[in-house]
Amino acid sequence: MRCWWTFQQHFLTHQRHLAEQQENTDLADSNWLTLLMTLSTDSEAPEVGCIYPMGLHLAIQGKQRCRLDGEENNGQHCTSSSSDYSDPVYKEIAVTNGYINRMSRDELRAKLAEFKLETRGVKDVLKKRLKNYYKKQKLMQKEPTNGDRYYDYICVIDFEATCEEDNQPEFTHEIIEFPIVLLNTHTLEIEDTFQQYVKPEINPQLSNFCIHLTGITQDHVDKADAFPQVLQNVVEWMRQRELGTKYSYTILTDGSWDMSKFLNIQCRISRIKYPSFAKKWINIRKSYGNFYKVPRNQTKLTIMLEKLGMNYDGRPHSGLDDSKNIARIAIRMLQDGCELRVNERMHGGQLMSVSSSAPVEGAPAPQMPRFRN
Repeated sequence: MRCWWTFQQHFLTHQRHLAEQQENTDLADSNWLTLLMTLSTDSEAPEVGCIYPMGLHLAIQGKQRCRLDGEENNGQHCTSSSSDYSDPVYKEIAVTNGYINRMSRDELRAKLAEFKLETRGVKDVLKKRLKNYYKKQKLMQKEPTNGDRYYDYICVIDFEATCEEDNQPEFTHEIIEFPIVLLNTHTLEIEDTFQQYVKPEINPQLSNFCIHLTGITQDHVDKADAFPQVLQNVVEWMRQRELGTKYSYTILTDGSWDMSKFLNIQCRISRIKYPSFAKKWINIRKSYGNFYKVPRNQTKLTIMLEKLGMNYDGRPHSGLDDSKNIARIAIRMLQDGCELRVNERMHGGQLMSVSSSAPVEGAPAPQMPRFRN
């Protein structure tokens, strides 16, 4: 009777090879990882009583946690029956994750290079990248994914707003730069950009602090349109690219403030309703922290770039340059196997979280909101 015989055959061969090279355990682990990554996933499910490699004994009956290597499914624990996870592919993933955890940074980089993957980043990022690559390859062999479910485009938006050095609580922030970076999720490339400055209404004179921080001059905003006209231009730009009609899309920001605070306040100042297409978005800080398992204080833009082995490109606090760098992080996360999903929304004027189990739904076709009464 077949009892995962292919797996055991390779395993015994590896054990004999390992016995001959007892002094080079690191190399043995690396060879074992390569062996695992070439195993077929179409073998029969193991019978009760089979001998598993390295003492791996997994329950065949009853319910089990669907957590591999201590990871959560989209940030939530999930319980599943053995009928879902008794396939040998999941055991291969679990064993491989253990070997990846024991690899050095140089070994991780070498293995990533072997698979033509990005080799920059701190060790934890490299481990996550390699694990997700292997997991994705094995699960695609088991059940090909439906690529039509994901967004075609991601619109990265990072506003710049009026500010003062001390930023008193009563100070009203007004949007003075509206940038969009259009990221194609199929090609993983920045396909287009939009940028317009905005003339502030309440505080038309920019502070010196604001000018030096953002690089936006008084002349820029004096010659700019008011926010309602700029928003109309944004809507027209998105329509020309058939977002929400021919192509599905969503918005991505660096934190919650762009939509929940800056856009929300600006719409009240300009006496227009909050635009429906901006009511849901991806907060990349949350996504990054959950995916790479890092604390909140390590999700600032420059730190995320550093941990991924990248440098900031452009002028910090330029809305367009910030958006481009945020898009670079999003591209790297998608390459590493992260499915960026909407995780925040506005409801009744309040910021709310979106469950990771919610279906992937694109934003509606952009429309100019009505003016308030």
